[in-house]
Amino acid sequence: MSQVLFTVAFALAILVSVSLHELGHLVSAKRFGMRVTRFFVGYGPTLFSWRRGETEYGLKAIPLGGFCTIAGMTPDDDEIDPKDAHRAMWRFPVWKRTVVMVSGVTVQFALAVAGLWFAAAFVGVPNLDYPQTASQIGAQPTAIVLAECVTPDAARACAAGDPASPARAAGLRDGDVVTAINGVAVATYADVLRVVRATPPGPTEVAYVRDGRPGSARADLSAVRRPPLSDPTAAPTTVAALGVGLHVTAPREVTFGPVGAFAATGTYTGWMAGQTWEAAQRIPSKLPALWHSITDAERDPQTPISVVGASLLGGEAASLGMWSTALMMFIGLNVFMAFFNLLPLLPLDGGHVAIAWFERARTWLAARRGRPDPGRVDYLKLLPLTYTVVLIGGAFTLLTITADVINPITIR
Repeated sequence: MSQVLFTVAFALAILVSVSLHELGHLVSAKRFGMRVTRFFVGYGPTLFSWRRGETEYGLKAIPLGGFCTIAGMTPDDDEIDPKDAHRAMWRFPVWKRTVVMVSGVTVQFALAVAGLWFAAAFVGVPNLDYPQTASQIGAQPTAIVLAECVTPDAARACAAGDPASPARAAGLRDGDVVTAINGVAVATYADVLRVVRATPPGPTEVAYVRDGRPGSARADLSAVRRPPLSDPTAAPTTVAALGVGLHVTAPREVTFGPVGAFAATGTYTGWMAGQTWEAAQRIPSKLPALWHSITDAERDPQTPISVVGASLLGGEAASLGMWSTALMMFIGLNVFMAFFNLLPLLPLDGGHVAIAWFERARTWLAARRGRPDPGRVDYLKLLPLTYTVVLIGGAFTLLTITADVINPITIR
């Protein structure tokens, strides 16, 4: 039951974030004197609304976002009253229109930065020195942690009755530092994997250091089927296994305290931006796996997720007491939505900004050449491109929501 409540709470937090994005547009537009006609949370049928001044506020039935309607966003907007024509957004200086359009993402960036400071100060953020990638793991020293068993096939987990791993049966312990295998010196964990796999299955001498004292053990290496270290996607072959993993003493998460968190926030803001960019680059290559996951294929945890999937994962993390994970997911989602909205495509905020500055540059260039002002961009001519962006975005959203409902990513 707690997971359901946490999932709902996480979804509400996302809705609040999106509402704050729209509130940024609302406040900045009103400050400049633009006419804001509607501010709604959600889409679809209106549940309730009220009017304050010239703006209608309300809540709609589908809580998947929100919107703020500013009169005269384009010259083709005919919803503005003639007496308020001077307040049409498109008539304002380009810098004011830019401020209004980026105020939403500015709010979300600010929310993400504040969340990062709070996480760094009190909750915990990922330790950037903790090895994550295969190359980082391979470069670590040769301290080991013992596996319970070694299964012939990597896809199968240990089960009752499986024999102990060769390392455990040989008397090795967690934290032992392996120095040689069959007389071949090893300096990194990658060396351990490489030398073990190159050694025939069977009795093998393993030299190690424990609490500063050298020792040796005779381990009976198991024969297992594993893909090559150089290509984890290749077909498996028969190799030897010792049954050890990397022993990492560094904590997975760290905190910096209220003062130290200010400097850490700058570091983690850059790190989060990099992670967001890398995730965005992976999206096209992950679409086939996302599609196959709907047909009961195993869900790749690197595939994109929707707001539904993010809520499910965030709720699960919170229900397991993984507060840092839940908070970092919320922060990452805000960073991603902010970057996404800055794309120079209509109807996104970045599209309106790009057109405003294109118009400004075109006017300046015409003036320098002594030619008449070419005027405003005809948004009607951009409708096919706009509809294409909306169609692709809608299809992607539907695909991710379907996958998250049918075959969601889970932490367990």
